[in-house]
Amino acid sequence: MTLDSSRVDAVLVDSYSTLVDVESTRHALEPYTDEPRAVARIWQLRSREYAVVGNAVGVYRPATERHRHALQYALDVHGVDVSAADREEILASYHDLDVYADVRDGLEAVRDAGYSIAILSNGDPTLLESLVETAEIDDLLRATISADAIETYKPAAKLYEYAATRLDVAPEALLHVTASWSDVNGALNAGLQTVWLDRTDRSWEQYARDPDAIIDSLRDLPSLLSSP
Repeated sequence: MTLDSSRVDAVLVDSYSTLVDVESTRHALEPYTDEPRAVARIWQLRSREYAVVGNAVGVYRPATERHRHALQYALDVHGVDVSAADREEILASYHDLDVYADVRDGLEAVRDAGYSIAILSNGDPTLLESLVETAEIDDLLRATISADAIETYKPAAKLYEYAATRLDVAPEALLHVTASWSDVNGALNAGLQTVWLDRTDRSWEQYARDPDAIIDSLRDLPSLLSSP
């Protein structure tokens, strides 16, 4: 792992599982099932699978639509019967996810160190607007970039390259910070440097390439960037 902080001009940050806890959707499921955590995990996994398959076959659906279909799948797997109105209420939990405690402090310190910050996300613009508002970080961001802009999901290289163009920064001068293994590899493939944010205290998966650095809190990012 060899992060070269001298090359970094701007910082990209993933959204879901990096800034907010997607598993907090389980709270919305609690009135309907005795296994809210299990249903939530299937919901999140299936939604990610829809994104990967969509990229592969050239079919794009906005994140909210993916989440809606994935939620129905997860409910069906566990035999949970809810009305259409209740399903939409559960789906709306994506607009009010739990924010990790280090988000505001960590990003503010990065901004104060002179780096511009942008979110790069597979979420659609409406979801991201809610995330930014809930996390209270709008004043820290140069941009919020959604997969909707080019109808392509991460980890496809095309979306990271689009972000570089939007920010007018060369890919090699961008640092992408994410809690997602696949997102790390997508960014590396597009020529970005990467930091894996280990939010679950687990080992790095030795399948593809390694991140340039690993941290367990966004509060560690400013010192990492200041290291030679």
